[in-house]
Amino acid sequence: MDQTFELGDLHLQSGETLRGAQVAYRVYGELRQDRSNLVLYPSSYGAWPEDIDWVVGPILDPGRWCIVLVSQFGNGRSTSPSNGGPALGDGGWPIRHADNVHAQRRLLEERFGVESPALIYGWSMGAQQAYHWGVLEPERSQRLCCICGTARTTPHNRLFLRSLRQALTADPAWNGDGFAGVPEQGLRSFALIYASWAASQSFYRRGGHLDLGYADVESYVDQAWLPAYRRHDARDLIAMLDVWLGCDVAVAAGIASGDPQADLAAALGRIRAHCAVVAGRHDLYFPPADCAAEAALIPNASLQVLESDLGHRAGNPRDSHAEQAQLRAVVEALCRR
Repeated sequence: MDQTFELGDLHLQSGETLRGAQVAYRVYGELRQDRSNLVLYPSSYGAWPEDIDWVVGPILDPGRWCIVLVSQFGNGRSTSPSNGGPALGDGGWPIRHADNVHAQRRLLEERFGVESPALIYGWSMGAQQAYHWGVLEPERSQRLCCICGTARTTPHNRLFLRSLRQALTADPAWNGDGFAGVPEQGLRSFALIYASWAASQSFYRRGGHLDLGYADVESYVDQAWLPAYRRHDARDLIAMLDVWLGCDVAVAAGIASGDPQADLAAALGRIRAHCAVVAGRHDLYFPPADCAAEAALIPNASLQVLESDLGHRAGNPRDSHAEQAQLRAVVEALCRR
């Protein structure tokens, strides 16, 4: 069951103040008396804890670790537009990953008495948050496992995100800062775009969707992808897109020399944690080349590639034991360092 940590008024990176902020979290396993076994697991895009807590057991052993799964701002469980959080507004949603890290640090310190988690494990937007931990809290970050994500949103990835945002805001129900009703047309376009990117071409070529029991790709979208996003308040979907669009560890760290690549190198060079950068061989969001370019800028980082045709979903393989075994091996090797 979700628990709630009340943050009170939280000062944001944007300079605004988030009134009555709260984060939702779940705990698996027991915290040792010396508080040395806490794993922080930030949520990914659109994920609720019940969507991603399958990792507890196959990847993260609750007999060894105290695993704290934290819902990021905007996902509908922590402070979000749908539950009284900031509105979207003309400039987009004002929260960034630096604000997630600030809230998570307070949660760990004030609720668990932990200043330095043993491991920060994240997939996709969770990996983005792990990178921000490493850059913004280098002395508190021991190990980072960053799966299928980057520390800065690339230009190509921005196009994908913009297409999703446009799909929702082009719906007739959009009124400039919210929706007058459920944006059915926008959600259907959103699901079509997402399904075409999240799985790889080779997944569809071999009939991976057929193996899952769907008659064709249209049925796969209608029965698997569309319900996953229709359950959300569409304002929350946009809010999380805005956080993803704004992902840049150099900006979060206040590094602005005028040379974006030098700024990224300076930011990632601050990381002191042992870091496993994990890419999916056929990930269209965060291809191996993008992950490798960032890994090369991080001291004590190793690059691992998941051999899988699941695309981006290779990093969250709920029903695929081969990818689970690869991820478990990465975590085990990282935790020996």
